[in-house]
Amino acid sequence: MFDLSVTKLLVLAVIALVVFGPKELPKIASQAGRALRDLRRIAEGAKQDLREGLGPEFEDFDFDDLNPRRFVQKHLLDEPAATQANVSNAGTVATANGANGSTGARATLEDGADPPFDLEAT
Repeated sequence: MFDLSVTKLLVLAVIALVVFGPKELPKIASQAGRALRDLRRIAEGAKQDLREGLGPEFEDFDFDDLNPRRFVQKHLLDEPAATQANVSNAGTVATANGANGSTGARATLEDGADPPFDLEAT
């Protein structure tokens, strides 16, 4: 998440030791740990309240899908095999908006072929 290596963590520890001193550092570390624990507990409670409020229709709702990185990875990079099969079977046939039929998958273009153009989209 923050891409912290061992050397970066050591530098942060030395800076914290210099700024807070050896007497205050354990107290501050325990307060920070307690605050993180409380934040996690609050976040889990909010997730549970949201799940209960959404009802049984959204039992399989995954909160990780709300993360923008996960959304892009799931919906753009990790396409299911069925969608890729539809794209490869479709060839270069595309509708006016560039989608294949009702699946929403995009067709691949052959070399030199003009891409589909939608006048309403521009």
